[in-house]
Amino acid sequence: MSTNISLKNINKLAIPALIAGVAEPILSITDTAIVGNISINATESLAAVGIVGTFISMLIWVLGQTRSAISSIVSQYVGANNLEKVKNLPAQAIFITTAISILIILGTYPFAESIFRLYNASNLILDYSVEYYQIRVFGFPFTLFTFAIFGTFRGLQNTYYPMIIAIVGASVNIVLDVAFVYGIDGYIPAMNIKGAAYASVIAQMIMAIMSAYYLLKKTNIPLLFGFPFNKEIKRYLIMILNLFVRTLALNVTLYLASSFSTSYGKEYIAAYTIAINLWFLGAFIIDGYASAGNILSGKLVGGKEYGKLITLSNKLMKYGVILGTVMAVIGALSYNFIGHVFTQEEAVLEEFYTIFWIILAMQPLCAIAFIFDGMFKGLGKMKALRNVLLMATFLVFVPLVFLFDHLEYKLYGIFIAFTFWIIARGLPLIIKFRQEFLPLSEKQ
Repeated sequence: MSTNISLKNINKLAIPALIAGVAEPILSITDTAIVGNISINATESLAAVGIVGTFISMLIWVLGQTRSAISSIVSQYVGANNLEKVKNLPAQAIFITTAISILIILGTYPFAESIFRLYNASNLILDYSVEYYQIRVFGFPFTLFTFAIFGTFRGLQNTYYPMIIAIVGASVNIVLDVAFVYGIDGYIPAMNIKGAAYASVIAQMIMAIMSAYYLLKKTNIPLLFGFPFNKEIKRYLIMILNLFVRTLALNVTLYLASSFSTSYGKEYIAAYTIAINLWFLGAFIIDGYASAGNILSGKLVGGKEYGKLITLSNKLMKYGVILGTVMAVIGALSYNFIGHVFTQEEAVLEEFYTIFWIILAMQPLCAIAFIFDGMFKGLGKMKALRNVLLMATFLVFVPLVFLFDHLEYKLYGIFIAFTFWIIARGLPLIIKFRQEFLPLSEKQ
């Protein structure tokens, strides 16, 4: 059956995926905005949320790649009209990932203080980081469980149910954040930074429960783990391994950025926390179209519709650049307002406004990189993604961030390095994609 790649069908997948995709950054941004406005030690609390958020994002991205691997395999089998052959794969993937996540909790919880010392946290920032992490980490298995089910829905060409789950999760998190952080007089005591952590964990649990419910009620995909392993489990694990290495490289970038920011002082790490969370938000908004590319490219390659694959890439690139430009313009028009949403500390705002324009200027470039990133995941070409990110990180970002640190550019240097890193991620993928699939499309 021919795959529909009209704008209407792309938006039918992309817009719900966009809404679902912003759930995780909204969880972090909500924590950032609410914690940044508490009355006691707001700057130190905001810095701790940023440091822990960086580390938890690393963990989620390392193991959360199960979503992309499951989506790729399932969508290819949907394109080839052979879904029945991989029905038991999602349950097996979820079991493996969840088991690993529990081991990570056991391995990091007792050493939280040592971990965050590596991020240059000290004194009150270190105390808050440990306190926040040792609560928030218990949401980790629930997040990975949810991600895996989202990947299954994507493979089935369905982004509607993940959107519903994400909306509920984000809404619950916002309400609980306000109630737990600031307290409700006579009912709930103000828990400050600990309240933000509890709110996130409860929201993640609710999303996991809803994910299981919708998968069991709305699809014929089982959640019961059983043997023998599906024949695609080997390909799935190879994909995960390549994405694991890739994500480690990604997190070298985030670790260095966070570590350097912390070393410059508490105002710098607080400003970096606001900036990077807004960058993540932009990335996840663009990820709506990257998800459409992921979903449709897997189905197209499964059905050997190479001409449509080229057309899809051109359309998504155009839509992504338009969306990235719109986000940059909106950010520019609300430039001074945005910072005050997160903090009233003038020293923090001064550093934030110094570099916010770079984040806005990056948005169209990010759109191109993330869309082709999504398409390569849908095609199952995780090795190429691994190699490109290793090159972008160790040959571009790492030398630049050390150079700019030496030149004392501080946050300015970090985000210039991020910009070149994004270019080095996107350009090679465009070239490789067209080299491989243009000849195939011409043969058809």
